[in-house]
Amino acid sequence: MKNKLQFLGSTVKIILGCAVFGVGFNMFMLSHNMNVGGLTGLSMILVHLLDFGTVGTLTALINIPLFALGGWKLGKKFFFQSLLGMLASSVAIDAFSVLPVPEIDTLVAALYGGVLCGLGLGVVFATGATTGGSDIIVRLLKRKWPNVPIGIINTCFDLVVVTLTGIAFGDMSRALYCGIAVFVMGRVIDAVVYRFDYSKVVLIITREHAEVARRIGTELNRGATFLKGEGAYSGSDTKVILTAVKRQQLAELKELVVSIDPNAFIIVQEAHQVLGDGFSRYSKDAL
Repeated sequence: MKNKLQFLGSTVKIILGCAVFGVGFNMFMLSHNMNVGGLTGLSMILVHLLDFGTVGTLTALINIPLFALGGWKLGKKFFFQSLLGMLASSVAIDAFSVLPVPEIDTLVAALYGGVLCGLGLGVVFATGATTGGSDIIVRLLKRKWPNVPIGIINTCFDLVVVTLTGIAFGDMSRALYCGIAVFVMGRVIDAVVYRFDYSKVVLIITREHAEVARRIGTELNRGATFLKGEGAYSGSDTKVILTAVKRQQLAELKELVVSIDPNAFIIVQEAHQVLGDGFSRYSKDAL
């Protein structure tokens, strides 16, 4: 039952993400003759240079070996979810082509198009799927360079395609606008993909360290570790509490500590990808 609900949730997120991408692409990118790089942009270049075929046909042909490689390297689940993503994004692009196009400056269109397209792709990426095409290449490159955020990899690949588009069509100003959209899209993708995995690491210095640590475990259901410390002024030994909590538990943690020791010293830091009991688990396919 749990697996079915997870599958249903992922499917809804993929469709929703593709819908947002379709809206952004049609209202802001396509309407201003811009692309967001990727396989579509590469196909546009080939059609222009070879004067043969159509963008849709070439995109589909290039997708075939990419899906085969992605299914082999990344597994069946990835294959079928990405197939759904490709179909949903294709339908969304056509379905939302009837939306009214706002009369705005090209730069504004690039910014808003980058935000919406990045938001849509980020939601899709966060499920572990892609929309096919260059997204599969990006996921494979992510496995090769696991320490690089997926948005950065996506941006680099798309910027190369956008630059080639400007050279092929002899319109570098349009390519520069596309580059802005691609850059914004990459930042938004990272914000969406990694936003939900942020936690807080907290250092607590208090005389009541034993009671604070005990109540962190019983009331917040989080572990705590004692670090050995020494007061620089007093020279006395002390214990510093180190704990990691979810973002939504931070306020409760502060109240808990202050209720025990109003003079406690609390240091809060951002933590990304906390791995272990109560948090996420390591996976080589993690973004």
